[in-house]
Amino acid sequence: MPLFILGHFSHHVLTSITVPLIPFIRSTFDLDYTQSGLVISAFTLAYGIGQLPAGWLADRMESRKLMTVGISGVALAGIVVGLSETYFLMIVFLVLMGILAGGYHPSAPPLISASVRPEHLGRALGLHNIGGGASHFLTPLIAVAVANAWGWRNAYLAMAIPTVAFGILFYLRLGQLNAREKANHSEAKKKGGPEPRPESMRQIVIFLIFSTFTAAIVTSVVSFIPLLMVDHFHLSKETAAVLFSLIYSAVFWASPLSGYLSDRVGSVRVTLAVCFSAGPILLMFTILPYGWGIIVLLILLGMVIFARMSSSETFIVRHTPPGIRSTILGIYYFTGMEGGGILTPVLGYLIDRLGFQSAFTIAGVAAIMVTLICAFWLREDRQRSSSTGGD
Repeated sequence: MPLFILGHFSHHVLTSITVPLIPFIRSTFDLDYTQSGLVISAFTLAYGIGQLPAGWLADRMESRKLMTVGISGVALAGIVVGLSETYFLMIVFLVLMGILAGGYHPSAPPLISASVRPEHLGRALGLHNIGGGASHFLTPLIAVAVANAWGWRNAYLAMAIPTVAFGILFYLRLGQLNAREKANHSEAKKKGGPEPRPESMRQIVIFLIFSTFTAAIVTSVVSFIPLLMVDHFHLSKETAAVLFSLIYSAVFWASPLSGYLSDRVGSVRVTLAVCFSAGPILLMFTILPYGWGIIVLLILLGMVIFARMSSSETFIVRHTPPGIRSTILGIYYFTGMEGGGILTPVLGYLIDRLGFQSAFTIAGVAAIMVTLICAFWLREDRQRSSSTGGD
């Protein structure tokens, strides 16, 4: 688990710094909100597209190769992002970064599942997600400090070079542990514990709809949090970056707690509760004045991100057949990321035309309505199905 946590941390070192650096990038290229949103969605859309072939490949080849591409390959792309001198080239290299990043997430959860007992799956995935959240929490602070001293381009370079080296070490070390992990998994099966229980494809689709739609809405909103702090609350770029990191501080408690609850009360119940909470949180952002209320909302927004992620991954790994598990994970990540990539410039357009308050209100209401509809469909479907129950 420590190796997987470090791998997840390294995967997000480069993927986590574009949003907090947006105020610096906007100043360099003189961008409006719509163009700023396109910077984020260039990576996000490519990141989502990369999940589909990566998920398919992870069911058919050695997963550690894809995970290494998701670490060292992303870092190499980050170097050329830092070297780009025009808005167009930066967009192109962010697309490249997104495609290379697609290899990590569909590959990691099945490998983790193979190394832990089935009844501990949620907790293991929750611990794994701490690595990604910790990276989102720490690396933006480092990147902004470097950007203040030497510019945002050098921030990409400073974060990318050590990440390339770690990705190579990760590949070698994971190879050494493969045999031990397989032996542990075989032993766990002999000892017993809850086995994965297949769900109907309809239930899986309904689950994916409300979970990934919430992810897309929250992703698009998070992309504009630094600009909300700078333009709406009139804070400095540096303060905005620090507050942005608060979102990801929630990973240290929300992710393992969600995994634990998923093991105890069921991943569907946990995911529904988290997705229902997303709408009211978004609605409150532009109603409250700047102060402790906003700080609490930022932490709760992080709770939505990481609690939903851990419970959703637990559901997919536990309730899909092993032969297509990474493929389904690829679809799950593709849908959430592509939705976020599409909705980010849309939300930017709404902010340009209507302002932050109206745009965030629309986002919050949409999140509530989609979750409510899917909860009704899921309840109706599970009542009709004699083969389901418990989760």
